Amino acid sequence: MRINADFDRRVLLHADEIDWIASPMPGVDRRPLDRIGGEVARATSIVRYAPGSRFSEHVHDGGEEFLVLEGVFQDQYGDFPAGTYVRNPPTTRHAPASEPGCTILVKLRQFDPDDRRQMRADMTAEGEPDPQRPGVSVLPLHEDERERVRVETLAPGVATRIPATGGGELFVLEGSATDSGDPLRRHSWVRVPEGGAFDLVAGPEGARLWIKTGHLRFVAAPDAA
Repeated sequence: MRINADFDRRVLLHADEIDWIASPMPGVDRRPLDRIGGEVARATSIVRYAPGSRFSEHVHDGGEEFLVLEGVFQDQYGDFPAGTYVRNPPTTRHAPASEPGCTILVKLRQFDPDDRRQMRADMTAEGEPDPQRPGVSVLPLHEDERERVRVETLAPGVATRIPATGGGELFVLEGSATDSGDPLRRHSWVRVPEGGAFDLVAGPEGARLWIKTGHLRFVAAPDAA
């Protein structure tokens, strides 16, 4: 299966316009954003757990990265409330579930095979003002030689350009904005190719954005995946 598998093209999706698709586990549904592969795939998806639903225990051969958007995600490592950012590198295993229900943005099989750093971070923490960009604050989440992940908060009406050397993804956590003139709202997702950029103007309520850059230069061509 290939969904938005041409990484040389910009993609803009609004989550509320994508139909939910049932997963193999009862009560767990998905909205695919991009995918290369079948049930085991390099994938970026929004996943919804109904209250009391769960997945069987599994190993992350290629790693798993997720953002808890609503509710509480749970596994043997603890409870992860809305606003939590988690990285489970290759070789980690867990049995995900949610007694109250939750919605997450999850990225699968996109790690360096040698990465072993497991971490979690609070995306609701206050960022530091960017001295080069008035009205913008930045909360770092993760950075290594392959990628940079952070939350950027834009004050109402602020315009900023974010280069995406190595490609980039943006997900709207709260508020609204435009990117290159295209309107973005809560849970909009944008992917730009290597050498691209985000040209943003925040809406009247401002915007809080999850941004990841640098990683798309490591994506294998679909025919080789």
